[in-house]
Amino acid sequence: MKMVKNQQLVYSCILLFICLIDLSNAARSNPPDDVLEWVQKDDRRFLRANIRVGDLNRTIKFYTEFFGMEVLSRKDFPKVNISNAVIGFGSEETQFVLGLTQHHSAVDKLELGTAFHHFGITTQDIYTMVEKIRAAGGVITREPGPVAPGGTTIYAFVNDPDGYSFELFLRPPTPEPINHICLNVVDIDRSIDFYQKALGMNLLVPKYNNTQEQYTVAMVGYGSNYTQTTVIELQYNYNVTDYTKGNGYAQVAIGTDDVYKSAAAVEQVIQELGGKIIQPPGPIPFIKTKITAFLDSDGFETVLVDN
Repeated sequence: MKMVKNQQLVYSCILLFICLIDLSNAARSNPPDDVLEWVQKDDRRFLRANIRVGDLNRTIKFYTEFFGMEVLSRKDFPKVNISNAVIGFGSEETQFVLGLTQHHSAVDKLELGTAFHHFGITTQDIYTMVEKIRAAGGVITREPGPVAPGGTTIYAFVNDPDGYSFELFLRPPTPEPINHICLNVVDIDRSIDFYQKALGMNLLVPKYNNTQEQYTVAMVGYGSNYTQTTVIELQYNYNVTDYTKGNGYAQVAIGTDDVYKSAAAVEQVIQELGGKIIQPPGPIPFIKTKITAFLDSDGFETVLVDN
């Protein structure tokens, strides 16, 4: 048990940029009363989503061969049986990327849970991508085709080797090929409200009710064009009131100009809509930056990193 706890601590340091630090002497700015207004003007960008995988080499092979991603960095930590990699379609300085971590311990098994739904990726050749995955024995859960009969938007769903679901979209080149993260929520109006107020996001696509398949979705993010930036897709499944988080999907990291003001805004919204600050704003000495982290009203974690 002690070994597992140590692994979890290092895992948090690697992925979340979070450690247990003494904040009693940390300098704090005095946030103004209008932090919720400030959030709407803050310079924010989706940085990374962190997930856990069962076999890092296998996942890297899948993402590079079939999705066309590249490995941006990789590190091994043999003393704690952990390996980590950052992978994406371009530099993490300009694009949204994925952080992958493997725990080599046989004790701590990977569990995806039901709360995380899928990632979205855009491609200019969806049919070839799907056929390559099929030929390699991959799982195709939805064949390429239009969203609706006669529609022009072509999409498909595939699973990676761990069972993470990926929605593939046929689209022209975009600055953010990793297009979205889809999360299952129990109250979509509350979730939209939370992300708009606490994180300054815009409702980029109005709520869409699919009565036939029994779900409602909405997209929130930064900017004004959901096809040109990474977004969070919120999905409410009719009559589902509880999900399991598992230990697969960890969190999303977002850049901010001021973690103190950002945390103050989140604290205000939490009082109204629920959630929890899990890392107060402050410096992380070994990486020379500041962060804050919180759980939203559905228990999903967000890390805000100082720009």
